[in-house]
Amino acid sequence: MILQRANPGDFFSIIAFYDDVIERTPNVEKYARWQKGKHPKEESIRAYIEEGSMYLYKEQGVIEGVMAVTMYQGEDYHAIEWSKKVQDDEVAVIHILAVNPDRQSTGIGSDMVLAAIDLSKAKGMKSVRLDALASNKPAHKVYERLGFEYKGKQNLYAENTGWTDFYFFELNS
Repeated sequence: MILQRANPGDFFSIIAFYDDVIERTPNVEKYARWQKGKHPKEESIRAYIEEGSMYLYKEQGVIEGVMAVTMYQGEDYHAIEWSKKVQDDEVAVIHILAVNPDRQSTGIGSDMVLAAIDLSKAKGMKSVRLDALASNKPAHKVYERLGFEYKGKQNLYAENTGWTDFYFFELNS
């Protein structure tokens, strides 16, 4: 498997990939609560591609996973009590990680997170963070198994969920 940065020509393939994940992932409405057209949003995906933050995880040329890894954190992350006190541009944040429904529970999601950590270290980031819906217990278990620590929660508004609790995690290193 290789991690490669997405380019503008990948946009429609990425949208189709997320749509497939939403349609075919068991319990997606319970755990991730993603909805076509609402989350992940096309505008966000396009912005991630344009800033060089969208990544494809491929095997033999086939997309098996997609995620965004930004080399900055947003304001939503300021309210959390982090163990590392660093500037916004010293933090990598993993967003909208998705795995091909036919390959879920095979370790690809973990491999993608580890690839994001390696990428973050190569770019000199001092911390790696992420958030997930409080309801996404399967994802929490993966993150914690990979060395992330729960750091707090916030009740935030998202178009696909309304007001809901998000859990925030930081990599222990």
